[in-house]
Amino acid sequence: MDAVLIIDKPAGMTSHDVVARVRRITGEKSVGHLGTLDPMATGVLPLVLGRFTRLAQFYNEADKRYEGVIRFGWATDTYDAEGQPVGPEQPVNLSMEQIREAAREFIGEIAQYPPPFSAKKIAGIPAHRLARKGQPVDLKPKQVEVKELEFLFFDGKQARFRAWVSSGTYLRSLAHDLGRKLGPGAHLAELKRTAVREFAIDEAFSLEQLEQAQAGNTLDELFLHPRLVLPEFPAVVASGESAARIRHGGAVNLPEFSKAGTVRVFAGQRELLAIARRVAGTLFQPKVVLHG
Repeated sequence: MDAVLIIDKPAGMTSHDVVARVRRITGEKSVGHLGTLDPMATGVLPLVLGRFTRLAQFYNEADKRYEGVIRFGWATDTYDAEGQPVGPEQPVNLSMEQIREAAREFIGEIAQYPPPFSAKKIAGIPAHRLARKGQPVDLKPKQVEVKELEFLFFDGKQARFRAWVSSGTYLRSLAHDLGRKLGPGAHLAELKRTAVREFAIDEAFSLEQLEQAQAGNTLDELFLHPRLVLPEFPAVVASGESAARIRHGGAVNLPEFSKAGTVRVFAGQRELLAIARRVAGTLFQPKVVLHG
């Protein structure tokens, strides 16, 4: 079962929980995800199944889009609503314009500290394990990029936002840092991921829909069309002889793509054979073979 499947992750499940559930439903042992979501968060969790797990390497730096809510008035130890308050609730005397003005400081390339309750490792130990034991968590800042940060609504305590960020950006840290800058403290109250690069929420299915499709033998209808995967690479349909060479990892000449660095090689409209890279002139060598 070689496919890409986009799950609308429910709150309360880890990304690993979702992967395990999909393995049980589909019977496919080889399942991976393209970007972890915190248990509290919902939304787009792209999964790769079977030999398509080999595509994960192309999504290590995938941009992501989110919608969420920041609650002002107190910070928490986890930087989100699941954590414990780190102090008493503070009065919130803010306007939407003050929030938008402060948020401008966080747009662009910034050095961001990950939350202490995160999977970032310190001397090989996940930070959240040290934090839970009350031990010091000395995390280094990481360069990330906040491409868009737009505030849509503010009711005097909660602000709804929309964000487009680079891989590795913590929206929890963004909420925490914004609350600290404005004074009363803040934490991330809600978060929904609406896109991971080309994978969007309107293409996502619930786990319940997946179970129903499996029961009705219509699972294939939920898989993303292979032509929609890695659209930044040109697509070529290989002829019989070229397709055979590609299937066995052999290089092929693709004169019409002499200016391309990487291409998707198909057999027909749906069968994605390989991702190939140009090695010299018009000669392309498969980097990843998906159908041998």
